[in-house]
Amino acid sequence: MTPPRHVARRDPRAHWLLLLLGLVLLLATLTVHGLVTGLGGGSGPAAAVTGGDPGAAATSAAGVPKPVAAGGPVLRLDRPEPVSRTMPDRTIALTFDDGPDPRWTPQVLDVLRRHHAHATFFVVGARVNEHPELVRRILAEGHELGSHTFTHADLASQPGWRRDLELSLTRKAIAGATGREVTLLRPPFSSLPSELTGPGYEALRDAAGSGHLAVLADRDTRDWERPGEAQIVKAATPPRGRGAVVLMHDGGGDRDQTVAALDRLLPELTGQGYRFTTVSAGVGAPESALPASAGTRLSGTALRWTQRGAGWVAGAMNLLLGIALVLGVARLAVQVFCAQRHVRRVRRNTGPRPEVRAPVSVIVPAYNEAANIAATVRSLVASAYPALEVIVVDDGSTDGTADIVERMRLRGVRVLRQANAGKPAALNTGIRAARAELLVLVDGDTVFQPDTVYRLVQGFADRSVGAISGNTKVANRRRLLGRWQHLEYVIGFNLDRRMYDVLECMPTIPGAIGAFRREVLLGVGGVPADTLAEDTDLTMKVLRAGWRVVYEESAIAWTEAPSSLRQLWRQRYRWCYGTMQAMWKHRHALRESGAGGKLGRRGLPYLMVFQILLPLTAPAVDVFALYGLLFLPWSTLALSWFGLLLLQALTAGYALRLDRERFGPLWALPLQQLVYRQVMYLVVVQSVVTAVIGNRLRWQRMVRTGEAAALVTAARAG
Repeated sequence: MTPPRHVARRDPRAHWLLLLLGLVLLLATLTVHGLVTGLGGGSGPAAAVTGGDPGAAATSAAGVPKPVAAGGPVLRLDRPEPVSRTMPDRTIALTFDDGPDPRWTPQVLDVLRRHHAHATFFVVGARVNEHPELVRRILAEGHELGSHTFTHADLASQPGWRRDLELSLTRKAIAGATGREVTLLRPPFSSLPSELTGPGYEALRDAAGSGHLAVLADRDTRDWERPGEAQIVKAATPPRGRGAVVLMHDGGGDRDQTVAALDRLLPELTGQGYRFTTVSAGVGAPESALPASAGTRLSGTALRWTQRGAGWVAGAMNLLLGIALVLGVARLAVQVFCAQRHVRRVRRNTGPRPEVRAPVSVIVPAYNEAANIAATVRSLVASAYPALEVIVVDDGSTDGTADIVERMRLRGVRVLRQANAGKPAALNTGIRAARAELLVLVDGDTVFQPDTVYRLVQGFADRSVGAISGNTKVANRRRLLGRWQHLEYVIGFNLDRRMYDVLECMPTIPGAIGAFRREVLLGVGGVPADTLAEDTDLTMKVLRAGWRVVYEESAIAWTEAPSSLRQLWRQRYRWCYGTMQAMWKHRHALRESGAGGKLGRRGLPYLMVFQILLPLTAPAVDVFALYGLLFLPWSTLALSWFGLLLLQALTAGYALRLDRERFGPLWALPLQQLVYRQVMYLVVVQSVVTAVIGNRLRWQRMVRTGEAAALVTAARAG
């Protein structure tokens, strides 16, 4: 069916590129957040404490020179032969990894200041960006900084480009926070030189090429295992007055034992003649922190704001998902509550009540409906209703639609022909020609059951009812796309209609099956032609005129759903765009009273939230799900997905039971979430963009195949 032809500009196309770029940018932003927040802590699998003797390792790992494995913890590897250095006797370089941490780093600094000791802090670049003030405090109090990579990555297992990136980003982060560049490096998950592996040694050699000096440890306290204060003090104490680089942690977990052990270790060893200094000062090297260039400082500042922005985006996405989940659960609760009330109402109405047997005129607008029109008209004529006329309005068909109906020569069927003017004009032609006061409007591809008309009009026994919606069902549901639409009709449309009925704010009587009082249609000026969803527009006008609009679930009409994704897209694009037109047209219902006010304050907000706003956010939600696949535990993700799927399946099962349908199509529900849902929200995106830029959408007519009519006819014959 075609409405009056609109002159339309070319559909927008650039928005798809913008959407894709936006989603890629969102994924990249979330990836940044995932990398910088999924940080571990702790040192590597160090061997048991050997008493601090660097020569205790009898052999070295393959690929690690023996002098390195048996040498000191400070390694210079940018020369043909590696050079290692050790701390002088009674000199301890305390080192702290995995910070800065907003809770533990200040406590460690307080203890060091109280005992007049200095230390070296190997910081994680991502945490530097989170707490730059702590890094500045470390330098201001005379301590030393070193790199511990940007994301606490195991350099030995990373490709070369990732190693370079980890070190470069950490340098920039520190430069952006302090104006200084660092040259010291301690790789995460490292410990004593004797524990160095071949890949780990190669990673340190590569880092030396960019000016880094590697620092391992003589004493690994393994404080990340929380062995107790006494054990940490024991592990940090060198034997026989020797010097040592001691590995501890000020981040990456609960460090209360570390702080307590440090407060005990410092006075004990100071009393034994030990001095506590930085790594560079301990080995007599120049200061390791060098002034950073303006470009490096600027890059570091940009990096920090990028990381913060990624955190804000991730927080916003978490908030969005939380809101969507709450709204979804609330919607389901309201739907189920209203459905139960609707069921009870239907049961109460099964008793004796006035029977409606007034004459009914059925109006069938038809444009190129040759595939289905015969089955549609036959089903109407076969209705078990005593006083029925059928008016087929041919709207300039070019496929012989009117001729098919005329050749049938059925009693009580009239054919009216008009030049193509659109579906609303055809309906209005039929309304003017109708003889009855009760009118049923039917699409040209719809097949009624024998009792459909009778059941549909019984609600008019209540004089406050101006229009009644029937129950539309998908006939061609044998293929996967048809099953998806069947589930959508039953779960979405029909559950919603029960809710709308109870809340008295029904926004749409479907074009496939709806009954109206003639006086109502004449009172609202007939079927409107200025929107592409004339059924929604008309229903809203009826409500605003003060009439009740109800739902009759037992009045069933079988319709042919789109059989291809292209046809589905065109149909839903028109529906969505037309619905938005109708919502805007009737926005003033928000401040009305009576039935119009219920539409404005119940129906319109519901449509806005669940048919426009949430679908618009769905692409971002899918990107967030992809982010979850990359960074969240698969068990958590799978549990969440199956939990939501189970909730949807229970809802679908309940809706199918209400509609007296079989549960078989439920197997298609998981696939519906992976394909069909994306098509639906992309339709909303396209519709909103079309509306925002001011384009007028032309009527998107679906090509009929006649499959639905054939299936219904065969089912009846069987």
